[in-house]
Amino acid sequence: MAIKLSANYSKKLGLPHYSSHSFSASVEVELSDITQVEAEVQKLYQLLQHSVDQEIQHPGYIPTVNTNGNGHAAPQTNGRTYPVNGNNRSAPSPITDRWNCTDGQRGFILRIVSENANITKQEVEDLSEQLFGTGVKQLNKMQASQLIDDLLVKAGKPATRQTRWQPSEPINQQAA
Repeated sequence: MAIKLSANYSKKLGLPHYSSHSFSASVEVELSDITQVEAEVQKLYQLLQHSVDQEIQHPGYIPTVNTNGNGHAAPQTNGRTYPVNGNNRSAPSPITDRWNCTDGQRGFILRIVSENANITKQEVEDLSEQLFGTGVKQLNKMQASQLIDDLLVKAGKPATRQTRWQPSEPINQQAA
């Protein structure tokens, strides 16, 4: 009696601008002995994983979005796209200046550094390494938010958000 063994491996990767691509490979083999299943599954998994990983490295078309300052997509004209800030001037290239946090967080961190002489870019980088074990550009949204709060405190300004354990106003105790 022949035993049919089917294996599938699939991978999906997120891309910029809420896009993604995925690739899947399947294979079906016939085995003559049930004792071959474990070794064959291991062999197939490694083969499929390697094949999918090799192919998914070539993402093909990646959508680019360029805004015209009012939130609407602007037409692409030169083959290279750069995000546009609110003043309709090109922002730094996302290829050379890519941050994991939001563009707003990136801008706020850079603004805090530029507006506060007592805070340098190196100090921000060191604080990021100390708090999260990674550089500023690699911070996720939550980490960047915490870094911003810490930088605001260092700059002597109120933090951007209240935490649950901090009352929004001092509690006035009145004698009964």
